[in-house]
Order: sequence, then C-alpha cells, then structure tokens
Amino acid sequence: MEVVCPIDAQFPQQISLLLEPPSSLQVQEYFDDLITSKQRHGIQVKPTNDHGKGVYVDLDFEEGDLVLKDQMLFGVQHSSNKIDCLVCSFCFRFIGSIELQIGRKLYLQGLGNPKDCFDLASSDGSDKEDQLEFQQCSSTSSRNKFQVPTERVESLMQEKLALPYSMKFPLPSVNICPGGCKEAYYCSKSCAQADWDLCHSLLCTGEESKSLSKKALSRFIEHANETNDIFLLAAKAICCTILKYRKLKAACSKEKEKNSISNGLSNHNFALLLKAWKPISMGYKRRWWDCVALPDDVDTSDETAFRMQIRQLAFESLELLKAAIFDEECSPLFSLEVYGHIIGMFELNNLDLVVASPVEDYFLYIDDLPEAEKKEAGEMTRPFLDALGEDYSVCCQGTAFFPIQSCMNHSCCPSAKAFKRDEDRDGQAAIIACRPITKGEEVTISYIDEDLQLEERQALLADYGFRCKCPRCTQEEAGLVYTKIQ
Repeated sequence: MEVVCPIDAQFPQQISLLLEPPSSLQVQEYFDDLITSKQRHGIQVKPTNDHGKGVYVDLDFEEGDLVLKDQMLFGVQHSSNKIDCLVCSFCFRFIGSIELQIGRKLYLQGLGNPKDCFDLASSDGSDKEDQLEFQQCSSTSSRNKFQVPTERVESLMQEKLALPYSMKFPLPSVNICPGGCKEAYYCSKSCAQADWDLCHSLLCTGEESKSLSKKALSRFIEHANETNDIFLLAAKAICCTILKYRKLKAACSKEKEKNSISNGLSNHNFALLLKAWKPISMGYKRRWWDCVALPDDVDTSDETAFRMQIRQLAFESLELLKAAIFDEECSPLFSLEVYGHIIGMFELNNLDLVVASPVEDYFLYIDDLPEAEKKEAGEMTRPFLDALGEDYSVCCQGTAFFPIQSCMNHSCCPSAKAFKRDEDRDGQAAIIACRPITKGEEVTISYIDEDLQLEERQALLADYGFRCKCPRCTQEEAGLVYTKIQ
C-alpha cells in the first residue's frame, strides 16, 4: 500500500513554492555572490537554454590546471569508513596523529584488545584530558594472522609510543563536539563551531543537543547507517534550513517587526523559510525514487515495485527524523515530497568525498628511506604495517554536495574532471582541466564512465533524465568515429 504523508496534503502550495526552480536571474545573482565570496576566480555560473545552468571559464586554462576548488555545502563520511579514518566532521582533514590513526584503527578492527576508551591530551595543550569513545567493530582485516600486543595498541591510542619519523606528518589536534557527543570530532574549534551553527546542533546526540529527542535522533542515525547514509545528508540540509530560518526570524524580531511574526507558518514566516532554503533551491532535483538507478539484480518487470520500496524507505527515514527535530514553523520541510527531492538532488549531483590518508604517506616514506635507516625504523613499524595489511592505505571516503561543481553539465568528451592532487588534504572538490579550455567555453565533466560504448552511456544517463547530445555522442550516433579533442 502506498504511504501517505499528511504534511504533503496540508501544505501543497508551500511545498510547490519550495520545489519551484529559481529564475535565471536568481541563479545568476546567487552564484555571482557565491563565487565572489569564495574568491573562486576564473569561472562563472550562467543560465543555459538546454541545461538550466552551466559553468563557464572567463580565462584560458591549460591541461592539468586547477579550474575550481569548491567547498562542500554538505558532506558525510561513510559509517563503515569511520573504522579506518578519524577525520574532522566539518572539513574532513585527518586529525590526531599518525600514532592515533594507526592505534585506533587496530583497536576497531579487533586486532588488539585495549580498554574501552583512551585519554587524549586536549587541543589547547592543557593537562585536561578528553575521552574518545569508539564502539568496537570488526572488519575483514581482523582475520589477519599478524597480531599486535594489547599494550602496544594502548600505547599508540594514548600517544605514549612515538613512531620513528611520524613528526614529519603532523596532524591537527582532536577537538571534541561542543554538544558533547562521541560521534563528531574536529580539527579546530572553528570547524567545531561552524558545524554546530550549520546543522550539528540539531543532529548532536550529546547533552547540549538542540534536538527534540536524542533517543529518536539516535534511531534516525542508526536507520541511516543501516540503509543509506544519503539520509544523513538530507537531514543536514533540513537542519541547516531550520537553523537559518530561526536566525532570520530572530533578526527580524530585533528590528522591531515582532508584531508581524506569529508562531505558526504565516506568510511572513514562510518568506523567511524560502530565504533560508535558497542554497538548496539552486540544486537540480528529482524525486529520489524516480531517479535512483535500477540495480542490476532487479528485473525491469519489477521496477515499479522497487521504486515503491525506495519511497517507503524514504518515508520511514523521514518519520524518524521528524520525531527527532520537527519544527512546526518549518513543517513543509518535513513533507515526503520535499524530502524525496532533497535526496534526489544528492543522488544526481553528489561527488565522492575522498581524502588521502597520511598513514599511507607515512609508511611509503619509511619504505623510501636509505636501507640502514629503513631497517632500523622497520623494526618498530613493520609489526603495525603487517597487522594493518592491505587496509593500511584506506583513505577517507564519503559523499558530498558541492554547490558550484553541481552546476557542471555532463559530456562524454569532458573538458575537466574531479581529481585530488597531492596537496589537496581536505574535503573540498578539486576540478582539473583534462584538456585546454579557452575563455568563454563551458566546463563539462562526465557523470559516468566515458569509456563505455554509446548505448551503455545513454542507458546510464537516462537516470539523470536526459539523452546526451555531446559532440562524441552526436558523431557516434551518425556512425562516425569520434576524434578526441586535444
């Protein structure tokens, strides 16, 4: 039976306005301001006739040049990846130390058996100690035949054991969540505060959480971790909008407009909600259950049932989130229609979040030492490397939405690509020119594997809601051999 969300029926007009695509002028003004504020020189976002909007360059780029560094709007580390990598929950830089990263990973993989929690020196250098508590987990690496003595793992976790040359790979100190949860950690107090103000104050399970129910919030997070962490991104988008709305309303109150503001969803309040929603309104959206790709193991005859199951899954997630953070003045945000479009926006536009591991860099550095120094260092580091096995090099992995990059249109012969350079050590997206791009030209990327044949490419792109008409597809459909642009 099809699920029914009462909020969809209660606020149809407001929901329609939230999901209405912005005008060309609104798009132009928003991205002009964003590019200026972020100092992203050399590019423009402009409306297009065929694709709504696109990214264009206003100077020449050579192959290999950095076209764009784009800060994410929302991002999340995959829950399974948290076993391998301790990173800032806001900027996704690795934090702590090489010793902490290795010791924590061994502990969580079950290779050691240290006590349940470990004290870390606080980030301000004082004698006060904070505790990091991690749930014990297991992975395929836990079956590795190499074992590390418990006391050695403890020493690494407590940073009492210093590995040779580790100081050549310094990492920011660990900062705890302002709300006191044991799920979010940061590289600095500024990142902690920025995340708290953006959305985490409503998604924190600690004592200072601003959620309605920490118990309900925990159930929502558990459901997302067990099903699809894209729900966590959707929750961040909703929380961000709610917090911005409250800030805008408070500012209006200070300007002596209090008499025109009610506690319900008045026209004035909804205008503030639309303003708070503006960053999300700029993203291309479709309902998640309409645009998610049909898995290979689902027959086309079962497609309708599959999409109904996806809709049901979204509804279950929404009900859990609503129990945790519902705000009556922001009711339309909790409609299934809006929730589905938010998730669909991420499904269609997200980039993989990847940050290279300093642990990999560390062990490669040891391996490249002169023979005598390598042998001496290896006496201490080799047992840890053997215990970690092939997983020693696992990077931070997740998914994120980047506002400017998401405006880049697809081409099967793209002019740019997402590519992390050695110096890119946080969660920002790096877009690199893969051929010369001349002033005034559109920057295009590939949404799929462009090495596939024409029919396969077009089938995959159908999930995005369009048929590609790039020069390569046009030539191949005409039976011509495409010549790659140099």
